Amino acid sequence: MSWNKEVDVVVVGSGAGGLLAALVAARNHAQVLVVEKDRQWGGTSATSGGGIWIPGSDQAKAAGFEDDLDDAFKYVRALSADNVPDDLIRAYVDNAAPMLRWVTANTEIVYTAQPYPDYHAENPGGSATGFRTHLPEMFDGTLLGADLKTQRFPSPAASLFGYLNWTFTETYQILYRGKGWLTGLARNLAKYWFDWPLRFTSRKDRRLTLGNALTGGLRVALNEAGVPVWLRTPMQELVSENGAVVGLVVLRDGKPYRIRARKGVVLATGGFDKNQQMRETHAPLYRNASLSGGVTSNTGDGIVTGQAVGAGTRNMHSAWAAPVFYLPGEDRGRLVTIERALPGCIMVNQKGRRYLNEAASYHIVGQQMAQQHRDHGDASPSWMVFDHRYRHSFPMGPLLPLVPDWMQSGAVKQVLKKGRTIEELAEAMGVDPATLALTVARFNQGAVKGEDPEFHRGEAAYDKMYGDYRHQPNPCLRPLSEGPFYAMPIYPGDIGTNGGLTTNARAQVVAEDGKPIKGLYAVGNTTASAMGESYPGAGVTIGPAMTFGYIAARELTGANT
Repeated sequence: MSWNKEVDVVVVGSGAGGLLAALVAARNHAQVLVVEKDRQWGGTSATSGGGIWIPGSDQAKAAGFEDDLDDAFKYVRALSADNVPDDLIRAYVDNAAPMLRWVTANTEIVYTAQPYPDYHAENPGGSATGFRTHLPEMFDGTLLGADLKTQRFPSPAASLFGYLNWTFTETYQILYRGKGWLTGLARNLAKYWFDWPLRFTSRKDRRLTLGNALTGGLRVALNEAGVPVWLRTPMQELVSENGAVVGLVVLRDGKPYRIRARKGVVLATGGFDKNQQMRETHAPLYRNASLSGGVTSNTGDGIVTGQAVGAGTRNMHSAWAAPVFYLPGEDRGRLVTIERALPGCIMVNQKGRRYLNEAASYHIVGQQMAQQHRDHGDASPSWMVFDHRYRHSFPMGPLLPLVPDWMQSGAVKQVLKKGRTIEELAEAMGVDPATLALTVARFNQGAVKGEDPEFHRGEAAYDKMYGDYRHQPNPCLRPLSEGPFYAMPIYPGDIGTNGGLTTNARAQVVAEDGKPIKGLYAVGNTTASAMGESYPGAGVTIGPAMTFGYIAARELTGANT
């Protein structure tokens, strides 16, 4: 075969795992090319909170938290699926902190360890005090130059009005309307609107936060290393010779373009979030592609092309489950994280009954919702029910507080239900009024005392973290007592699939016969996650993607640094 281009390493996909793999390879003297099928770069990572779960980090030690990697391994091992090998989990736990140390030394990205408890902190090896989850500090988008305009926007659930970036600190300040919240909001809006001449050519916010900060920092480092990122360049197939992957075929300007990879190909194309057929075949519990929070370009390309050269797969039925709001006309579901834990709301099924702890981790809630709908057909959608006090105090996804109902967006008004009484609200929801009234009365009886005898909401460390700290004795519980009452539909969705190609502890793709496929590596949601079907803590999606990207790049370049 004749080649149009030859490089050492080709990385397919421009999320955090792919960008880091490319950067590490380049810093180890490899000639690297990144190809991205979409017109925007950054992948799902850019739309995310940018958090990474890193046990035993230097940042955690600096914050006074002494972690034990054996504890971290024990914690993940007990939660992960039985078919996930020990050495895959061990490779992640052992290499996560060195990966972050490398990122800190070789990029301008600054991560800080957060007092963010593990999602199952009460389990052996879990951390109730946190400091395994790390968040990126704000990054100056000016450093990206023209590449800022093609960076993927954050998720609507991780930005204000769909364009204004904000940090978690700013989120909490606005959420609780802490001192100076209005001034801070006005200042950031002014910075955005008076950022001329950018405002005339792009909606992008130059203040990069969360996932935009992470991917922006990696892209700046890649630019400094001279690594090109080709957009609108979808992969068509992998090329094998004698059982080894030696390159790939992409579409470049609409024509086949053959690229030889002398050292290897790294697949970092994401999951099959938006591939409806693959969902129906492999993940029927999470069947609806429109409810996924993944980006539209995640259609399983890496998995399909990997299988075509003999790669095995694992846990294709699994996803990063999550409750989501879905607004008509949007291309993805909106992750619901904080709202469910705040006092003054409950979730009910279509019969008007509670069936779970609303404040549990989004993965657990998403799984329970999907299972409830599979078994009983009454949870997609379910309903978030809340009273006037909640409506005035907190956002409910896209429904903004302090903004009158008539001023909300047309899409929000389409899905919002309202009633002067619980019974009237039930009528608007299509739920039996007597059943909903009984559910609310039963919940209120315990909530007055800060108790939830049915589902124990607000007892776990994770529940409390997102509750209203000003409300005691239980920051997650308050009776629904102040009309009018409201409801919004909430669905069992996900933030991406997490079953895929089988890989080993060296990030090599493994064939169906158990042997590594020479020259082929994969990271992130293209692979079967080391977490199995679990979600141990905030950042166990991007954390492993970056860690195995780091491992893959060092492996294929023979790096010792």
